[in-house]
Amino acid sequence: MTREELQKASQLLKDAAEATDGEVRERLYNQSDQLAKLADRAQGPDHGRLARHMTVLHDLANQLDGDTAETVRAARQQVLEYRKTVPGV
Repeated sequence: MTREELQKASQLLKDAAEATDGEVRERLYNQSDQLAKLADRAQGPDHGRLARHMTVLHDLANQLDGDTAETVRAARQQVLEYRKTVPGV
C-alpha cells in the first residue's frame, strides 16, 4: 500500500537536497529515502516515528532559507497530513 503523502514528502525532500550541499544535503537525502521506504511498507509508521521525522524536518528547514526551506516545510506538512490518518494518540 502506497502512502501518497509520504511519497510526496520524499520527493519534495529529494528536490530540496538537490538545491543544497554538504551535510544538509546528505540529511535531506536520508530523510527522503526513509520516507520513501515507509510509504511502501506493508505496515505504516506509528506516531513516534512520524514525530521524529517531523522534528528532523523542522530542524533542517530552520538551517535553510528561501525556496529550499519552504520545500522542506511543505514536505513536513505532508508528513503531518499523513500522521492525522494514523490511529492512536
